[in-house]
Amino acid sequence: MRAMVLAAGVGSRLDPLTSLLPKPIVPVANIPVMGHILGLLARNGFTDAVANLHYLPEKLEEYFNGNKANSYGVNVELRRELELSGDAGGVRYCRDFLEGDTFVVLMGDLLSDVDLKEIIAAHKAKRAIATIALKKVEDVTQFGVAVLDEQGFIKGFQEKPSPQEAKSDLASTGIYVLEPEVFKHMPETGTYFFGRQLFPHLIKLGLPVLGHQVGCYWSDVGTLEQYCNANFDVLTGVLECDMPDYVLTQDAQGRRLYMGEDAKVSPTARIEGNAIIGHNTTVGDGAVLAGNVVIGRNSQIGDNATLINTIVWKNSVVENGATLCGAIQAEDTLTQVPNICDESLLAAYLPSRNLLV
Repeated sequence: MRAMVLAAGVGSRLDPLTSLLPKPIVPVANIPVMGHILGLLARNGFTDAVANLHYLPEKLEEYFNGNKANSYGVNVELRRELELSGDAGGVRYCRDFLEGDTFVVLMGDLLSDVDLKEIIAAHKAKRAIATIALKKVEDVTQFGVAVLDEQGFIKGFQEKPSPQEAKSDLASTGIYVLEPEVFKHMPETGTYFFGRQLFPHLIKLGLPVLGHQVGCYWSDVGTLEQYCNANFDVLTGVLECDMPDYVLTQDAQGRRLYMGEDAKVSPTARIEGNAIIGHNTTVGDGAVLAGNVVIGRNSQIGDNATLINTIVWKNSVVENGATLCGAIQAEDTLTQVPNICDESLLAAYLPSRNLLV
């Protein structure tokens, strides 16, 4: 069975991060989102995948070492899509790669530990033409939700309903299992979408579109706040994922520390929370890492710097004495993220120091 990762979009809600990198290779715990997706595919027995590219395609090709690469245990073929044609249109663009058998499609901005084999088994058992993995959400106003019949087949959708009008709290995760027959129901050209067009069309025809509820971890990494929380979920073990080449230790308080190769932490530095310290990164004298902190490879954290609930991308320098709380430092861009800075930690460690913004 083969899989496709939809990796063509811009991801504008993650700006300014996505002005630097396409969303699929924005790092979560120092591994690109698409790397986590490919790891998920590998753990579920997939060996071959395709991804469509459009926004900053050269960055993806550079990361994955060309148009074809074995990455994270999966052979990946990268295809540039010259004009965006919607998510279903992007799958149609890769029809020749996919149409020989049942296949899986995953949005290129999701983070999950879902059991794909379970969804595929349900899809085959119910003889569905399409299966959408669904997850319960607290705030239906942020998602399109699916309405199911008694057998679990989807009979309709609501797009971001109010809580009073919502007939369901089951949102699409952007994980689909599809039969090649779906290509017969797509126009040969033009922009075409799964949620707005293909799935409602299949349902209108009376074809079996299954909604399979999952209870796994899932995030669409859609906003800067969700991006930070996804990083911190890896740190705290809420999302268990592969962290190759890192050594994990855990202290008596349950705080987790991932150390990369040749990472160096000064004996006078204090790690007061969960942290990832990337390969060949240095943490200077008197520095404090508190809350949840992710630091990328080849970075330098200056003497007496304080990082609280902060993400530092690779090849970055945090100056001596700097204070970052609820921040993302990506190359030369520093972004403050609302609701991520822990004011109590800031007050505890730096009662008289100003926050850098």
